[in-house]
Amino acid sequence: MWKRIAAVIGLFILVAVAVVNFIQDKQADHVADNEQQDGVRMVSPSTSNKLKVGETAPDFTLETLSGETVTLSELKGQKVFLNFWATWCPPCKEEMPEMEKFQQEYGDEVTVLAINGTAGEQGMERADKIENVKQFVQDGGFTFPVLLDMELSITSEQYQVISIPTTYFIGTDGVIQKPKKVGPMTYDFMVEMKNALE
Repeated sequence: MWKRIAAVIGLFILVAVAVVNFIQDKQADHVADNEQQDGVRMVSPSTSNKLKVGETAPDFTLETLSGETVTLSELKGQKVFLNFWATWCPPCKEEMPEMEKFQQEYGDEVTVLAINGTAGEQGMERADKIENVKQFVQDGGFTFPVLLDMELSITSEQYQVISIPTTYFIGTDGVIQKPKKVGPMTYDFMVEMKNALE
């Protein structure tokens, strides 16, 4: 008799846990879909630890296409647009000329860092991936710094980027001062964000 009761209780607990997990997964998918906006879905990190306005931007050091290194914390005192993109992403291709126009006009007021995750994806050899990014940048005539996130650790773990392009807006104090933009930015929007940062 007691064994049957214990078995029923155990079964009930297992079903309850399964239902809770299912609901949490659906909620995470819903959040990710809402956050996607007009960007391209890329990775699905945990949605429970999202960066918020008012938090210090996580520090990192990455290499540029020219082999130099950039450390975010060393840019404190400057306004920074931290943009995540990939060469295969159509909205990123739409956004890049707008970013270049902004770079030409306001590059002395805002540091634009374009973090590319293409080189960290599965498939080709590392050197071929980097060469593809270089060719993309050269063909587009883009002059803002392009950083390579070879392990996708900055993209997926530190900044929890779910879809691309995604841009964070960091003030001179090193803090995320405005809500991130998911989807391509226009030149006018970038000017607006430049003026909004302190």
